[in-house]
Amino acid sequence: MQRNDAAAALLPHAHIGARLADAAPPWLTAAREALPRPRTPDDGPVAGATRSGAIDGRCFEAHPSVRDDGSVAWWLVDDTDRHLARQALDIERERTAFLARASSALLSSLNLGRCMDVTAQLAAENLADAALAIAPTRGRWLPTVTCVRGGSPVVASEAADPDDVPGLGEALRGFPPVPSQWIDPASAPEWMVPDGFGPVGSIVITPLPGHGVPAGALILLRKQTSVGFTSEEEVFARLFAARSGAAMSAARLYAEQTAITEILMRELLPPSLHQISGVDFAGGYRPSDDHERIGGDFYDVYPAAVEGEASLVTLGDVCGKGLEAAVLTGKIRNTLHALLPLADDHERMLGLLNTALLNSHHTRFATLVLASAVRNGNQVELNLTSAGHPDPLIVRADGSVEAAKTRGTLVGAMPEAPARTVNVTLAPGESCILYTDGITEACGGPMGDAQFGEDRLMRALAGCVGMPSEGIVEHIQMLVAQWLGPRRHDDMAVVAISAPRTRHLSAVDGHTRGRYTA
Repeated sequence: MQRNDAAAALLPHAHIGARLADAAPPWLTAAREALPRPRTPDDGPVAGATRSGAIDGRCFEAHPSVRDDGSVAWWLVDDTDRHLARQALDIERERTAFLARASSALLSSLNLGRCMDVTAQLAAENLADAALAIAPTRGRWLPTVTCVRGGSPVVASEAADPDDVPGLGEALRGFPPVPSQWIDPASAPEWMVPDGFGPVGSIVITPLPGHGVPAGALILLRKQTSVGFTSEEEVFARLFAARSGAAMSAARLYAEQTAITEILMRELLPPSLHQISGVDFAGGYRPSDDHERIGGDFYDVYPAAVEGEASLVTLGDVCGKGLEAAVLTGKIRNTLHALLPLADDHERMLGLLNTALLNSHHTRFATLVLASAVRNGNQVELNLTSAGHPDPLIVRADGSVEAAKTRGTLVGAMPEAPARTVNVTLAPGESCILYTDGITEACGGPMGDAQFGEDRLMRALAGCVGMPSEGIVEHIQMLVAQWLGPRRHDDMAVVAISAPRTRHLSAVDGHTRGRYTA
């Protein structure tokens, strides 16, 4: 064996006459044994014979060269820097790919609990031996999701003070993270260490930054037998935490907005109707888009404050549909509620409502109909007033259907909104139907372009004699839905006001006069 000065410094046991196996690392010896024999200089370079390995912590490439006497000289090239650069590039690619996968998984849901589960599981599988995603405290409870590598997320609420854990209170308040070497693993409380995890060797606690306010904190745990966190790993953990925090913050904001929307929507949804003071009421509503719950059509029934007085029924149609129309719908309903003391004067109510709408920032208008209903013996007395709305339809006991000819101007468009009230009496079993033009203008039928129309509606109502008010509403909704099929439509609302059928109670022992009851 021969060597030059550089080889002597690198391989001190190599000297003339020494065996390669005694002087060189095993990987270089194996490379020598793998060379084909015999070799001559005329054979040229040894294809595929280049090998690489480590010597004293540095990386080398070994290139064989055949000398004139047939021996092989190995040229060792220090490849440490290129190897480290390639290794760093591979690590960076893996981390970039992980962050991309994490972003995709986190943004696939707007459910806060799901985001916390994904955060803890991704962190446990890729950054630590176990991870905890912690949301801001709720009173004295600390919402947590814990996941051990290879396990499933576990949800819990801990009765713990985050300030008892070094760095956790600061992280939940959004302060910069405390370096892991400043956190004593022995200080980890029992609730923070998963069952069966063993002694904790290293802890990282980093904030989960949100939109304006902290979204929570991320805790990473490594076992005592694992390598501790490096500063580069802590920086990468903060990059992951930034994505997780953004997703959790978006999910929390969505949940808050959904809760607010649900509260507002409950106020805007039409009420459930029933019998009030001896008068039967029923209503049905279908928004223009099936995925929406509110729109521009509405109805309400305001029971009389004093028994024996009339209950007020309102049904209206705001120009447009969707959320914007629903906002004006809410304003109209609230205004009408405030005007209930004037319920016996429909014309004045409509005039004041018209003024209120003209003085608002809304540019939309609305049509509506008011109906005051009171039980009088076994009959129901109605006062009907229309403000640019389709005429109410009266279903008589003999099967005839007539329109109540009340006329008026829509509200919210002109300085004055004149209207005319008509009086109608319903005998037992008779009904008054209030509806919006979404019913009559529903386009469908065999060719798909014919409106349901008022005539078809009146014929349908003629077949509803004897039905209770709820049955009439359901029957009309069913017929219109069949007429429409899957086609688009406007908001649709219908209300039925009925005088209940009465039964005659016979005199008792012939000594008392018989009476009628609903």
